[in-house]
Amino acid sequence: MSRPKPRPLAKPWISEIHAYVPGKSKSASGKPLVKLSANENPLGSSPAALAALAEAHVAADYPDPDARALRESIAGVHGLDPALIVCGTGSGELLHCIVQALCGPGDKVAMSRYSFSLYPLLAQKVGATPVFAAPEGHGASVDNLLAAVTERTRVVLLDNPNNPVGTFLPPSEVARLHAGLPADVLLVIDEAYGEYVDPAFQTQAFALAKAHENVLVSRTFSKAYGLASERVGWVTGSAHLIDLVNRMRGAFNVSVSGQKAALAALSDQTFVAASREHNARERTRLAEAIAALGNHGISASPSEANFLLVHFEGAVTAAQALEALADAGYAVRHLPSQGLPNALRITIGTAEATTDVIATLRRLCGEAA
Repeated sequence: MSRPKPRPLAKPWISEIHAYVPGKSKSASGKPLVKLSANENPLGSSPAALAALAEAHVAADYPDPDARALRESIAGVHGLDPALIVCGTGSGELLHCIVQALCGPGDKVAMSRYSFSLYPLLAQKVGATPVFAAPEGHGASVDNLLAAVTERTRVVLLDNPNNPVGTFLPPSEVARLHAGLPADVLLVIDEAYGEYVDPAFQTQAFALAKAHENVLVSRTFSKAYGLASERVGWVTGSAHLIDLVNRMRGAFNVSVSGQKAALAALSDQTFVAASREHNARERTRLAEAIAALGNHGISASPSEANFLLVHFEGAVTAAQALEALADAGYAVRHLPSQGLPNALRITIGTAEATTDVIATLRRLCGEAA
């Protein structure tokens, strides 16, 4: 019997990883669907950003490796120090950098049970163990997160607003979480959906990061700014954390077009405000329609993000709703892999999409659309 030929083998913890699965954009038969599965901005992108993307640039030249102009503009919008900002290919790259810098085999990364599906991968990629704190009404619980912290915990990941639930911990609760952590445990506050929150609550995480050496805040241009294809994100925190991220990130990581588009998008805060207002209006309309279907066992978690997590606990199942919405032309996110087999995450789309989703769910329940 021939022996198998030797080949390069992955670290044992890498073999246990399941790759990140993005939201679907086609039906089972391959028919293109309107994506309400990836939390993209239904208003598209700022005209200023689109104009910047249309401008020619020398493709043979490397981008600014430090994204200086972009960092200065971000700092100006948010009242931050540009020296304490790092830009990356989406916030995901930067989150990976900080977990990789601080964690390894035997270490632990704490997160709420229902959090961004990338989070466990961040831990597993470096051989660390993801630890899931019990939720409170599907959302993050400060007390349970603190109870999950041990002497081996190096990082606590908090998506606020949460994905896939949409819940939001107020600044006082985030401050309480931070106050309960050991000084050598990093609190990462992932604000990918931060622009959708009431502006009165949009600066407290930055203040926490400015005052303490174990807080890192991340933001992205993929959601409210409508630049998901350009892959631009950023983080801010104390000087030693920024130094760690800079050591770990890719060289020339943000493309020329990404920097140009993000810089232009920052100049158009009217578009961001319009996106927030549209989202609040359509989210309320969808939430009210779902509440009216409560007698059919359908409900939605409270959300401050640009989606609703809709629960199906009656005669109509999540799988049936998924199929009916696909037949109506819409892709939404079914979440059995995240422990939510009876739920669908539905992105807030255009007003027309909201109307169609409501009508589809009503028909599925046997009610007039």
